[in-house]
Amino acid sequence: MQGENSFERLGAFALIANLPEPSLLNRYSDEQLYALAQYLYALKPPRNPNRFDSWAQRGQVVFSREGCAGCHTPPLYTSNKLTPADGFTPPKEHLERYGIIERSVGTDPALALQTRKGTGYYKVPSLRGVWYRGPFQHDGAARTLEEWFDPKRLQRIPGHPFGLELSPEERRGLIAFLRTL
Repeated sequence: MQGENSFERLGAFALIANLPEPSLLNRYSDEQLYALAQYLYALKPPRNPNRFDSWAQRGQVVFSREGCAGCHTPPLYTSNKLTPADGFTPPKEHLERYGIIERSVGTDPALALQTRKGTGYYKVPSLRGVWYRGPFQHDGAARTLEEWFDPKRLQRIPGHPFGLELSPEERRGLIAFLRTL
């Protein structure tokens, strides 16, 4: 069945007896997957209740000044590039073939390196819709944007040190801006 994200099988070895062998007959066709993708892209997010006010305007200045758009590029607020997990060195052919930012943001490498589907990379997420999304980071470690931009976060949640040296007013503005996206 498509979407079976099961770990009960590794090659011919099955943890559960009598599991049927996966087959191409159980997969959705390319046409079906394309139609599903088109449907998902056609969905409209909920209306954003956050207004672009003076705090958001201040935050937009902070976003620009701090270089956030280098990875979170408008209008989608992502570069759609990959960032290597700590401890992973991208093979030279990957650097030539994929869009890779050649620095790690220091997030916990476990999901990217220590799972069956780990690639060694994290994808730069879009900031669009962060007002209704969360928790944050690849493993959902930070519940809110306030927690994400709290400098004390690094004591228990590693990675992405950007935006942690802002004044409380700059932080408030940045979060207000992000909530308008």
